[in-house]
Amino acid sequence: MGQEAGKKWAAAAHSQPTIPKSDRILKIANALLAEGMEEGRAIRIAIAKAKEWAAHHGLPVHDDEAGDGPRGA
Repeated sequence: MGQEAGKKWAAAAHSQPTIPKSDRILKIANALLAEGMEEGRAIRIAIAKAKEWAAHHGLPVHDDEAGDGPRGA
C-alpha cells in the first residue's frame, strides 16, 4: 500500500470515532484487499465489520447515518 492509499485508510478509520479505529479497520481492510477486493468496497466492509466487533464487545458504536460525517469512502 502506497503513502496515498495509507492516507485514505487513515481518513476512513478516523471518521468512525467510537469504534476501535485504525487497528481493527486496517486489519480487516488489508485482508480484504489481499483477497483482491476493490478498495472502496473493502473500506466500507471493514468499517461495518469493526462496528459489529465493537458492539459484540460492548463498546459504543457511532452510526453516521445522519449524514453529518465524511462520506464517499
